[in-house]
Order: sequence, then C-alpha cells, then structure tokens
Amino acid sequence: MRVIIIGAGEVGSSIAAGLASTHDVVVIDIDGERVDDLTYSLDVLAIQGDGTSLSALEKAGIGEADMLIASTDNDETNIVACSAAKAIGDVFTIARVKKPDLLETWNRSDKAFGVDFMVCTDLLSAQAIVTIVGLPAARDADPFAGGTVQMAEFEIPEDSPVTGQTVAEADRFDSLTFVGLLRGDEVEIARGKTELLAGDYVVVIGSPESVQRFGTELSPEATPDSTEEIVIVGGSEVGYQVAKMFEERGLKPRLIEEDYDRARDLAERLPNTVVMESDATDIEFLSREHIDEADVVIAALTHDETNLLISLLAKQLGANRAVAVVEHGDYVDLFEAVGVDAAVNPREVVAEEITRFTHQGRAENISLIHNDRAEVLEIEIDEDSVLAGRTLQDSMAELPNAVVIGAITREEECIIPRGDTRIEAGDHVVVFARTDVVDAVTAAIG
Repeated sequence: MRVIIIGAGEVGSSIAAGLASTHDVVVIDIDGERVDDLTYSLDVLAIQGDGTSLSALEKAGIGEADMLIASTDNDETNIVACSAAKAIGDVFTIARVKKPDLLETWNRSDKAFGVDFMVCTDLLSAQAIVTIVGLPAARDADPFAGGTVQMAEFEIPEDSPVTGQTVAEADRFDSLTFVGLLRGDEVEIARGKTELLAGDYVVVIGSPESVQRFGTELSPEATPDSTEEIVIVGGSEVGYQVAKMFEERGLKPRLIEEDYDRARDLAERLPNTVVMESDATDIEFLSREHIDEADVVIAALTHDETNLLISLLAKQLGANRAVAVVEHGDYVDLFEAVGVDAAVNPREVVAEEITRFTHQGRAENISLIHNDRAEVLEIEIDEDSVLAGRTLQDSMAELPNAVVIGAITREEECIIPRGDTRIEAGDHVVVFARTDVVDAVTAAIG
C-alpha cells in the first residue's frame, strides 16, 4: 500500500516509522531539516513542500496512493490537505485535529471536509488518561473483545509482593495471563521461569476484574474503589474533556484553573465538577485544598515544565498518584523516571491510533506497546487457522517463539488458555507478539 503522510513532526515521523517496513511511504513536510532527518533515519521517500498544494501531492504520487494521512499541528492545514487529495486522487484520507468541534461536525456529516477518518488529539488524550486512572498503577491499558478482555501495562514497584518472583510464582489469578516484560529497550516474552524485577513493566491480558485485582496487589494503596478524590490541574481542552468523562462515570472531580474567564466558563459547562480559580503551584492553596487526600492528581496544563512541577508537588504533599500530560515525547521517560506515575503524550496517543487504524484488516483490534516494539492483537479464528480445532499445546509449535496467546473469547466468555485448551473456528484470540513476528503470526492465525 502506498501511503502519503503530510507533516514530519512527532506524529508524522512516528506513523512513518510504524508503516515503513510494510508499506511504500512518502512524507511531505515544509521544513527541510525534518525532511533530511527522515531521509537518513527511515526507509521512506521524504519530500520538502506544502502538503496542501497540488504540485507537492502530485510529486508524491497522489494518483497511485491508497491512503493520505494529514498529521501536521494545524487543523486547517490537515483538512485542506485531505480536500486537495480528494480533488485529484481516489485516496482514503485521515486527518488529525485538536478541536473536538471539528470532530463533532465530521461525525454529523458523512465524510465532511473530504475526510474519510478523523482523530481528535485532545479527546484521545483524555480517554487515555481516564483509562489509566481506572487501573491502579497502570501505565497503559486497552480493552479488547468489546470489553470482555483487558490489556494493561504495569510498572513493578520495588516493594511489590511479586518483585523477585517468577511468572509461575506470581501467576495466582484465575483469569490473567502474563504475556510480556519491558526491560529497558528490550521486549521479553513472559515464560514461567521469567523473573519479575523492580522497575520492569509487565504486560498482562485477562478479564477486567482480574487485571484490576492484579493492579491492586501491585499498589494496595490505590484500589479502584478509592479513585474518587480526583484533582485536575489545568482547564485546557484535555483537562475539560477528562473532567467531563469522569462526570459521565458518576464522579465529582475538582478542577483548578488560573484564568478567571476560563474557570467561570468551565464551571458553567461542568455541573458536577468543583472548579477553583487559583495558581496550582501555590503550595499553601494546595495544602488548604487537601491535595494530600487526592487519590490522583492530573496535570493537564499546556507547559511540560509546569505539569512536572505540579505532579511532583502533589506527590510530595501526599497524593497517591500523579498523571501528567507531556507535549514533548522525549520527556515521557524523564517524567516517569523522576516520580510521575504515568505520562501521556498527546502526539504519541494520536500516532498510535492512526497507526492502529492503518493496521486493521489483519486484526479486529490492535494496541501498540513500547513505541511499537510489540503489539497486542485481537484475531478471529477461521477454518484455515493453525489454531482451529487444535489444543494450544499442539498448535503453538507452528508459531514464532516471540508470541503469547493471552486470552480467548467465545460467546462473550473470557477463557484464559492453557496447554490443553482447544480453540475453535469463530473464537477470538488476544495475542501478544513482538513487532518483528506480527506478520507471520497474523498469516498463521487469521
């Protein structure tokens, strides 16, 4: 498939990296330095030019392209690029936008703006934050099989009950499978003798209830039932959407916004949120508002440095967890290294969603793990699958070593596979695999 990407920033570069090995990728960017960087770092054709101009699109081969992804930081540029592409080519268009109003307009009109698929950065970021907050100690999480199965990534604390245990010793949950370990830059397949070390990130797949229980065991102080005292710092669009989503779940968060007019507007739009006008870096204010009693503090300001400061202040004052929005992807690991429990990068979130969409067809649902070093896929088993009509033990010999089947769903029932589990055509399997073997796995299983 020939894919044209408009914009070589964090989002565009991440998408290009995820597609370059399996697709013919062309990237257009107006910045010559970015074009040079991509030319030397990825196996893609990088062109300097304006992605909204017909000449640049024709130079990129829009006539032969199957898909165009407009991923610049400007909503209007992305929409115009999609419209221009539709004017001269029969191409599927994807636009990235920040404004939820544009997404709402697009949803109400079939293929408005000449866009076939639209993703909203702020909404996706808010959804990611709310999902993470709902799981104690989680760094990442995604539902599969209509919510019957949950994938989650947890950091193992030094004082965790499972620290130092093998996977076999820690495997005491009826509906949970340990599938992978992220240790530094390496992705390891979880085996029975694999030791769980402090600082590792462990990926598990199972029923939502078992994943919740595992998270609670890792961090007993942050149980799901206790996540009621939520403080959101920053009335940005992300902060507003997070508060709105918590309200829809029956919770009553508190939101701190420094700007008087913005705070007043949010108070009118969020009837079940206590909106406070103040500078959230004021320690006296935070103490007076009992920030130490917060189950989670979400830093959703527009500046990374302030979000880091707020997160660390909240933790120092006694808040259980801190989740921060991080605009620069290079800072994510830094935030988590110095004590922030989870860092959400909007550009990374939207890049993953677009990459996930481009990968669909080989799987019904996909989650990208650890900067696309591994994937979790949901695949329906057909009659030709190597798994169909066989036990897991008999069929695994025909699959690469770097794969684990974490769960099976059959008629909305979650089944945790064991060696003697028989898989039938029509079942859905949720699989963890290193990215380098994904194509072989999907070819064999699908």
